[in-house]
Amino acid sequence: MKIDEIKHGLRRAPKRWLVTGVAGFIGANLLEALLELDQEVVGLDNFATGHRRNLDDVQWSVGEEAWARFRFVEGDIRDLDTCRAVCESVDIVLHQAALGSVPRSIEDPIRTNQANIDGFLNMLVAARDAGVRRFVYAASSSTYGDHPALPKREDVVGRPLSPYAVTKRVNEMYAEVFARVYGFASIGLRYFNIFGRRQDPNGAYAAVIPRWIGELLAGRRPVIFGDGKTSRDFCYIDNAIQANLLAAMVEDEAAVNQVYNIAVNAQTSLYELFTKIREALSVYVPALGEVEPEYGDFRPGDVRHSRASIDKAAALLGYAPTHDVDAGLSETVQWYFRKWERR
Repeated sequence: MKIDEIKHGLRRAPKRWLVTGVAGFIGANLLEALLELDQEVVGLDNFATGHRRNLDDVQWSVGEEAWARFRFVEGDIRDLDTCRAVCESVDIVLHQAALGSVPRSIEDPIRTNQANIDGFLNMLVAARDAGVRRFVYAASSSTYGDHPALPKREDVVGRPLSPYAVTKRVNEMYAEVFARVYGFASIGLRYFNIFGRRQDPNGAYAAVIPRWIGELLAGRRPVIFGDGKTSRDFCYIDNAIQANLLAAMVEDEAAVNQVYNIAVNAQTSLYELFTKIREALSVYVPALGEVEPEYGDFRPGDVRHSRASIDKAAALLGYAPTHDVDAGLSETVQWYFRKWERR
């Protein structure tokens, strides 16, 4: 089924959704998309990494009539009773809540485990017991670990390189067991470096794209860890939204209880990424076109190269990215520049 058909069907027959991590970057964008499709949404967040400003921004974007279909619960997925309460009468769960960041997990593996494994299991149990029809969860490209082959294909993974990678692999194992033992339907989306509007540019664990945009606009030289040749498959937020909707509504039994790469099947080095961001920003601030990056040491736990095959998602979900890295960066830079102008 194509994404336009799914959107039409959802408007005709709205569902009740739960978005965990709703105040985070991906969660807030999913909330916006669902409200624009006339859906009823419950959102859960403890603001460990999410921000109220993301919710405020969605409210401003969708308007008060749509916002009235949203109910926010401040709470923690590490608490089973909270998970049970937010799953009541829900048709579909989009589970985005987690503690991301490889460096964060290396510094604090216990907290990462508590959120990403204990919290994930709580959500599975609560959703199963509430009779949720579909559980779509944020998996991660970190699951591929040290396996060198490119492009990454879902059926071949290596050894994990960080505690974060361990937790995301365990999520997939738990989801598989819940399907086999309890007949509980889930789909995992292995995100590859999702970026876009509302992503936090600040803090020690900020993702590279918003951090570099913020540093350039602040007059600072961004730091590239390593030699600049490390590469990633950067994927714009609109592609991830599409994937979540497809996974939530796919009817083909063969597509359920699977994991899928969500990416664009392209490889961009960190230095190439820097030049793309610099060029996009120089449209608004010409002086930035002359800035060069600084370089730092390679970070422990980082994969050297990553690029995803999206053949499986295309075949079974109908996934078709609408934005390559250049188109996504153009929209992202414009969004951040407008925010920076209004500061």
